[in-house]
This record gives sequence, C-alpha cells and structure tokens, in this order.
Amino acid sequence: MTKTIKTWDLSTRLFHWGLALTFSLSWLSAELGGNWMIWHTYFGFTTAGLLTFRIIWGVIGSETARFSQFLASPFVVLRYLKGQDTKEYLTHNPAGGWSVVAMLSLLSLQVTTGLFSTDDIFIEGPFAYLLSYDAQLAATEIHEISFTLCMLLIITHLMAVFWYQKVRKQPLIQAMIHGKRQSKNGEEPELKGGWSLAFAIFAGVLVGAFLYLMP
Repeated sequence: MTKTIKTWDLSTRLFHWGLALTFSLSWLSAELGGNWMIWHTYFGFTTAGLLTFRIIWGVIGSETARFSQFLASPFVVLRYLKGQDTKEYLTHNPAGGWSVVAMLSLLSLQVTTGLFSTDDIFIEGPFAYLLSYDAQLAATEIHEISFTLCMLLIITHLMAVFWYQKVRKQPLIQAMIHGKRQSKNGEEPELKGGWSLAFAIFAGVLVGAFLYLMP
C-alpha cells in the first residue's frame, strides 16, 4: 500500500525552478551580447543569491534538502548504479545527490569567476579591478569552461529525469512542482520553515543585493 507524502518544501521547489530560469536567462543574454551583457551580470547576481540560499538551506533546512541526508559514500553510489540497491528514495538517490553537489559547485565557480571576468568590450565583473589583466582573462576562461561543464551536467540531468519519468514511471517533474511523492513506507520527512527559512532567504537576498549595489 502506498501513501502520498510531502517530500519537497516550497522554498526548495522555488529555488530549483528559479535557478533553472536564471541560468537560462544568463545563457541567453550572453549569446545576445552587446547591451544584453548588463542583464547577464544581473542574472549572475541573482544566481549568486539563490546559491547562497541553497547552500545554507542544505545545512539547516528541511530534511530532504540537507546535504547530510542525501550524500552517500562511493560504495553506496556504486551499488546503486549496479542495481543492487533496493532502498526507496523519495528524493535524491545516491548518484543524484552527488550530481546536486556537482551542479552547485560548478555554478558557484561560474558565478565567482564571473565577478572577476572581462569581455574586453562591453562589461567586466564588479571585482575585476582587483586583478591584473592576465588574471582577469584567466578568470574569464574558467568562467567559460565551467559553463560548458554545467551544460554537460544539465544535459545528463535531463536525460536521467526523462529515463526515470518514462522508463521507471517515477514522476520526478511533478514532484518538483507540487512537492509530493508516493511512498511505500509512508515515512514523512521533516520539512522546515520559520526562522531557519527566514535566515536562509535573508542571506541570499543580502548577497544578491550587495552585488547589485556594487559600483
């Protein structure tokens, strides 16, 4: 017998779709170039705020959002990939958990290097002046490489979601919209709000606002 339980809190779901939106708009504005580069910078600042929120929420947030709850050892990941793990995973499976960390790490690298980058024509990051010109170019190159790696990881993520959605009949997309999943054991995870959520949101807004207000 299965039971419908709430697995994803609203803040985690909003972060997920918000990050997908800002990344897409950052990519689009960079492709358009010219005056659109200022928007590329703004979307980067917004991404920095979102990442700040998620990292903090991954420590003090809801049970299903905490890194400590979905990061498994390499041995467990290997067993899962071999199909030897029969445990029910309502949110991130062992491989998916590490893909989350990889994505957050790559995006953090991309945002950070973007703050020190220059395109030599239209715009430069707010902290580029702190580096020599050669260091700015190095930051720009890393910024571009990290974007390529992010795209590869996103494509892998989308392929995995499609496979779970269509082959294994697990409604992952729907769960990230309404936050609910069917569970066999019916155990309700702890979903947080209150001061923990307020602190994580405040920190994210503070980082984003600081970058926006930089001269």
